[in-house]
Amino acid sequence: MQDPTPNHDELIRARQRSRATVMALILGAFVILVFAISIAKIKAGMPH
Repeated sequence: MQDPTPNHDELIRARQRSRATVMALILGAFVILVFAISIAKIKAGMPH
């Protein structure tokens, strides 16, 4: 088995970084969605 080249390691790290960024964005969007739904439900329950 060959030792991984630095270039290969960089590619793996870049993929991991991009995957982590996508997961962070998805998690952030989910949190914002839950927050917005909660606010909407609270406002719907309040008399105007």
